[in-house]
Amino acid sequence: MRVLFVDDNAMNRAVVKGMLGAADVEVVEAEGAEIGLELIDAHPFDLILMDLRMPGMDGLAAIRAIRARNDAKAGLSIIVVTADNAPNIRAQAMDAGADDLLHKPVQMQALFDAIGEVIQRSSERGGMLA
Repeated sequence: MRVLFVDDNAMNRAVVKGMLGAADVEVVEAEGAEIGLELIDAHPFDLILMDLRMPGMDGLAAIRAIRARNDAKAGLSIIVVTADNAPNIRAQAMDAGADDLLHKPVQMQALFDAIGEVIQRSSERGGMLA
């Protein structure tokens, strides 16, 4: 499995990369949404982990840009990973097109559970990870 993790905080990226690396998941890091979108254009991914609050383009705008694509990558599974605890943040993320949301600090079991659930829902829809 190949995962793109978009987060402006290097420590957050390192922690999640370590968690996923323990399961032999390849993690490609992007320090901002614009870079993440460029990487999606250039490389195949099975899943995207997206922070919401980043300088420049925020995660919600990046998710909307991914969903607006005219290719199979529009259907990539996206899990939001955020420290934002606003009461409506889950609704905002889902409205933008996210498949799930995790709050920071990310717990390993919660991360793997969310990935498993997103993959299961994707296969139930008859879709493949893009």
